[in-house]
Amino acid sequence: NYQVSPPQRSRTPVSLIGRLGTRGDFDALRCHGQRARSGPLQLQFLASVSTPGSTRVGYAIGRSVGNAVIRNRTRRRLRAIMTDLSSSESLLPYGDYLIRVQPAASQATFTELKDWTQTMLSDLKAHS
Repeated sequence: NYQVSPPQRSRTPVSLIGRLGTRGDFDALRCHGQRARSGPLQLQFLASVSTPGSTRVGYAIGRSVGNAVIRNRTRRRLRAIMTDLSSSESLLPYGDYLIRVQPAASQATFTELKDWTQTMLSDLKAHS
């Protein structure tokens, strides 16, 4: 009786960022959120009232950006950028964010996406 133990999996890091999920969340951001734009990205922010102490992010990436592979790659890049920025002081404290992506973002490098995101967050901080 030879038994093989299951392979050890590395633990995934716990993210401090939640996801927007309901249509009401997106509608509230669209109607009441502060806006900033940089390059082919638009950021909307709404301070959290219903869930204080949490940060949630949603991504609006339409089919005009590209096929599913391109849209998913863009989303993964933006998610990594937001996770990285959440550990710094770049994110506004606690609230909901919606990142809208225009087609030109599909051709951008990771560094360009990060620069545009930081610019938008800086603009929001300056106006709040």
